[in-house]
Amino acid sequence: MPCTRIARRTLAGLAAAALLTAAHAADTWPAKPIRIIVPTPPAGPSDIAVRPLAAAVQKALGQAVIVENRAGANGNIGAAEVARAPADGYTWLWAMDPVLTVNKHIYKNIGYSSDAIVVLNAAARFSQTLICNPGLGFKSVKDMLEAAKTRELTYATGGAGSPGHLVMESLLSGTGVKMVHVPYKGPAPAMQDLMGGQVDCGFLAAPTVLPQIQSGRVTALATTGRTRSPLLPALPTIAESGYPDFDGTYWLLLAAPKGVPADIQKRFLAAMDAAIRSPQQQERVKAVDIEMVGSSPEQAQARVREISDKWEALARKINLKPD
Repeated sequence: MPCTRIARRTLAGLAAAALLTAAHAADTWPAKPIRIIVPTPPAGPSDIAVRPLAAAVQKALGQAVIVENRAGANGNIGAAEVARAPADGYTWLWAMDPVLTVNKHIYKNIGYSSDAIVVLNAAARFSQTLICNPGLGFKSVKDMLEAAKTRELTYATGGAGSPGHLVMESLLSGTGVKMVHVPYKGPAPAMQDLMGGQVDCGFLAAPTVLPQIQSGRVTALATTGRTRSPLLPALPTIAESGYPDFDGTYWLLLAAPKGVPADIQKRFLAAMDAAIRSPQQQERVKAVDIEMVGSSPEQAQARVREISDKWEALARKINLKPD
């Protein structure tokens, strides 16, 4: 009995010490630089969008906020680094939603437990643009789909499981039409081969395709969001092109390792949300075809569940596999 009482007192003491340590950490946070991991290469749309946010959060919190790019494996490398980081508020994830909504359905091992990361803000949304080689003569989405019924057409994307791959397969799945997927290691080589005629069409981000659309080297047919792109306001959405239920909107998500203390979450999210909703940031990201939105953690998590279910169903239907 004495040993049992001693053990209980020891455990109680350890628990109390842990609570005091956590409380002290929350009181002194941030006491060192904060990292935001971006699991894509530098200079992409999501990277461009987050850097001004990081600067604004740094000013609000009085501590350095550093953006670190950890690209590879369709975002799994960067996400795994965040999942393994201490839940102390010094490591955050800024990622396109497929990293957290698609990869777990198509990779046998993403390198971490999917419930080790908690999504806390659906920060921004963006779409993809459907383009084709002008030599094909397509003027609309229906032109492309009708042609695909009579001959083999190919389409390029930035890789298996990329936003462009998912939206094209979603469109094809809803119409019963087949096209051959040609995955590339990023949008730049996909664009080059599309312009060169080695591949017929493709879904790519508006900033990547805009100069080529303006020069006439590719033909734009539609965008995937529920609303038109501010970069291409004359271009219809796929929903406006005869497929009213279609929605190929993607999200930029802010997430963290599971277990970050509530007080720390609240302070970081308040600073980030203020930056997201600032008129300056809203205007700045129009240049990369991103719309800043912001959300509560509950709204973000509900959105991620909905998106994850949608892409899981598609992945199963088409037997989607990574490159």
